[in-house]
Formats: sequence, C-alpha cells, structure tokens
Amino acid sequence: MPLPRQTPPRELIRKFRALGFEGPYGGGKHPFMKKGKLKVRVPNPHGEDIGVDLLKRILRQAGISEDEWLSA
Repeated sequence: MPLPRQTPPRELIRKFRALGFEGPYGGGKHPFMKKGKLKVRVPNPHGEDIGVDLLKRILRQAGISEDEWLSA
C-alpha cells in the first residue's frame, strides 16, 4: 500500500510516538523528536499537510520503513 498523498502534522507526531519517539521538543527553527540518540526534525505545524516527498525524507532520516509507517 503506498503512502497517502498528504499527512497532517498531528498524524505525523502521533505515529512517531507510536513508533517509540518522544517529543516534539522545541529548538532552533524546527521542532524535533527523539528516540535514543536519534533526533529527527519535523515540520512546523502551520496547518499545511506534509507531502509525500517530504514524508519520505523524514522517514529515511528516522530509519522507518514505509511498511512500519503504514502499520503504526
């Protein structure tokens, strides 16, 4: 099953928490979420949904496969 065309920022945070990440924490220009020593920056929630390309980059940085993401 492919990734959805757009993902709301709240859904991104909810799924990251379900996958064991903590946060989001403020810092710098963008908030970030942590899992152990890994830090992943997440987009500022300005009401705009996150597109597929950006979501794929975020998941790659976090080491999360598309299957893990879809099952979370």
